Amino acid sequence: MQPDESQLILRAKHGDTQAFGELVLLYQVFVYNLALRALGDPNEAQDAAQEAFFRAWQAIPGFRGESRFRTWLYRIVINLCYNRHSGLRRETAQIPLEMDEDLHSTGEPGPERMAEAAERKALLQLAIDQLPISYRLLVLLRYQQDMAYEEIAAVMNLPLGTVKTGLFRAKARLRDALLNRDEVLEWAL
Repeated sequence: MQPDESQLILRAKHGDTQAFGELVLLYQVFVYNLALRALGDPNEAQDAAQEAFFRAWQAIPGFRGESRFRTWLYRIVINLCYNRHSGLRRETAQIPLEMDEDLHSTGEPGPERMAEAAERKALLQLAIDQLPISYRLLVLLRYQQDMAYEEIAAVMNLPLGTVKTGLFRAKARLRDALLNRDEVLEWAL
């Protein structure tokens, strides 16, 4: 039986490298994917992920548990990405604060709709890859990592309103990209 995360954290805080290794196994895919989305380069992402776990190992004795471990670890990754991509922090901080109405989408079942959904998903991924890095990170944390707005704000060290606005604007760009499929396909070439 595998110990739960809180036991692993407690053991790692006391220097248990095996427990920390299990935490690495739990989060390595998420950390790498976050770094990859932020940096856009697999080698840079691999280096950032390794450095993030190294820094987490060094800092884990000070982990107080005031936030979830995942949030704490992702914050380390985001800071490393900020350091590696000098414009990322500035770009994220410049997300405008005004809000528009939220976007909604609906889907219908059926084979034709399923084929369309698969095509939209592929196009959506291409469009996500073309978003500015700050928006890409917000989308990744919210929709691929299923983080709450408050958790994203903590991870990215942003006001909650900035997170909501950034996600709204990212969704608007993605909606426009899906409506203009030819443009998305040009980006991919």
